[in-house]
Amino acid sequence: MIESKYLKENIENIQRLMSIQALKHFETRNLGKLLRLSKIRQYEDGEQIIQEGDMDPWLYFLLSGKIRITKEGEEIGVLSRKGEIFGEMRIIDDQSRSASVHAVGQTVCLAVDTSAGNRLTTSDEKEARLDFLLLLYRIFAEYITVRLRLTNEELVKAKRDAKKGFTSTEAPVEEDSPKTNDHKRHIEKF
Repeated sequence: MIESKYLKENIENIQRLMSIQALKHFETRNLGKLLRLSKIRQYEDGEQIIQEGDMDPWLYFLLSGKIRITKEGEEIGVLSRKGEIFGEMRIIDDQSRSASVHAVGQTVCLAVDTSAGNRLTTSDEKEARLDFLLLLYRIFAEYITVRLRLTNEELVKAKRDAKKGFTSTEAPVEEDSPKTNDHKRHIEKF
């Protein structure tokens, strides 16, 4: 991995952040705060970005390239769109990383040190930290909503595909259990 120093809050960097879909509607002052807690990280093909089980504080935005997400060695997804977020679950629930992430080809990410907000101490800095946390949670909420909608669509498709896999003669037959028979008798009374 090649890593930059923490980024500077300047108009050029803020404009770059605004080109990321998840960040384009945020105020420049909030994007400036995000920049001060961010680094650019470049990974080579196959290089690990996140290790399942780790407790690191980094949140990532994909700037270029592709990432592969695996859980217990099984691939669960590939992200390739600029601005996609990953590593957010650890930040939200404060538990260990739920999956591993590896670069596919050369990959560049904006890495945000979410623990850096804890270093702010003055009242102005505490207010800035609150703004930063609200910014992060808004980003998470918007992004998780998109992911949940996609997951719902995939679930419906998988259920439809599973139903197509059975013909009427192949459909599993539910055997009558004593509980089922009691239920049938209760219905027959009406």
